[in-house]
Amino acid sequence: MSFFNNHSHPYPTTRNTAYARNGMVATSQPLASQAGLDILKMGGNAIDAAIATAACLTVVEPTSNGIGGDAFALVWTKGELHGLNSSGRSPKNISIDAVKEAGHEEIPKHGFIPVTVPGVPAAWAELSERFGKLPLREVLEPAINYAAEGYPLSPTLSKFWNNAYKNFKANLTDDVFKHWFETFAPDGRAPETGEIWSSKGHAETLRSIAETGAESFYRGHIAEKIAAFSKENGGFLTAEDLAEHKAEWVKPINVNYRGYDVWEIPPNGQGIVALQALNILKGFNFAEKDSADTYHKQIEAIKLAFADGQTHVTEEDRMKVTSEEMLSDAYAKQRRHLIGEEAIQPEAGDPSSSGTVYLATADSEGNMVSFIQSNYMGFGSGVVVPGTGIALQNRGHNFSMESSHVNALEGGKKTYHTIIPGFLTKDNQPVGPFGVMGGFMQPQGHVQVMMNTIDFGLSPQAALDAPRWQWMKDKTVEVENRFPHHLAQLLAARGHDIKIALEPNSFGRGQIIWRDPETGVLAGGTESRTDGAVSAW
Repeated sequence: MSFFNNHSHPYPTTRNTAYARNGMVATSQPLASQAGLDILKMGGNAIDAAIATAACLTVVEPTSNGIGGDAFALVWTKGELHGLNSSGRSPKNISIDAVKEAGHEEIPKHGFIPVTVPGVPAAWAELSERFGKLPLREVLEPAINYAAEGYPLSPTLSKFWNNAYKNFKANLTDDVFKHWFETFAPDGRAPETGEIWSSKGHAETLRSIAETGAESFYRGHIAEKIAAFSKENGGFLTAEDLAEHKAEWVKPINVNYRGYDVWEIPPNGQGIVALQALNILKGFNFAEKDSADTYHKQIEAIKLAFADGQTHVTEEDRMKVTSEEMLSDAYAKQRRHLIGEEAIQPEAGDPSSSGTVYLATADSEGNMVSFIQSNYMGFGSGVVVPGTGIALQNRGHNFSMESSHVNALEGGKKTYHTIIPGFLTKDNQPVGPFGVMGGFMQPQGHVQVMMNTIDFGLSPQAALDAPRWQWMKDKTVEVENRFPHHLAQLLAARGHDIKIALEPNSFGRGQIIWRDPETGVLAGGTESRTDGAVSAW
């Protein structure tokens, strides 16, 4: 693989691609990466390491994820790729009418109304039960220790934490939010870089999840606390909703892109948007990466794919078109013909007629994991269950309040979901896990990282460090401030409304681990836009 051994690095960075043989963990927080590596050295496998890292991330990066969020995973083990969807359903007794009766014409971002059943603990337990080597209580021990004893904040974490605190302080004034401030701003402010933060309640919740295999969270004393707090504050979430949750094993979906198979979790996740865009783009030839024509076609393809995704994607068995129809070569050709020299206004077609943490792990046995979990929009709903450290997600915000929309709010339904893990194979052999976290940037990041890798032969770190663009809406595209200005001007001349972003925060944060098929050597890259780290041995 040329991109595996490509040592050239055309973009400014503070890191080089990391190489190792025995094991590797790549994620956005050094403490979490090291915890995963420690589990590998204790005799755990890549699945154990992924769970340990994910659990630590709920503690050491609570600005992006938590116990009260959702999770998805792609697991390569024993020659097969497995998909896990642990996104939660909306409460059974919620409805569009009920939300309107509560005084809302749109689903709010905060409070109990957008809260759906958390899927994270079930994902950890299911992965551990099916593929782990070590007991869950050992795997969660590093996270428990960090929550109980505390850890010093890293710079990027501190920045996001302070931004969230200022936003919540100004806008979340109801009593239901006071426990967020007690948990995450105990001194009346956000903790600063290098300052120690801990959460005894978080530690106790993690310990209970570890000891019961997450049973206490869904059918025990933690579930009772969540349900009682929901009822006390007019929420729709009940003990029955929690008890019925189960992580689901699903068949991953893929497209073949220039001889490589790119894999995603099927809907309700938005991974199909990345696959559809790649399916459109494979009909073009790209002579060079940094050209206006390359970027133009990438942007147009992702616009068309998003138009379809946001029109057709919801829980898979409720979709009016199938994933196979959306990913067919015939439909890709139809959409490809819409791409000309000028920027277009994207509209959905008819296929039937033709704010997250991401981590990657690998071990010496050949196991590899692509794992992602999130509360959504940073800290999520702003609701923290008293005494537990559990910040509840606000995934329900993605439902539509239009009853005719395929993703319309209904009780007991999974919504269109932004978090997506990716995996790459070639000739039925694993290349490795990849992902780019960050709301609706995620499929756009997947497309850019895959093309950087496959079309342009960049190493993992170079593929992540390359300047990124992000389609926002209509013809509006944001580019990073280090994106080549002459190319931005050429794109503007093609009709794109180009905005230069001063901060890199919204352009996603990714990780990659590739395995050399002959030597077993691992090559890993981590995000230069945050405090990421690759831990390896």
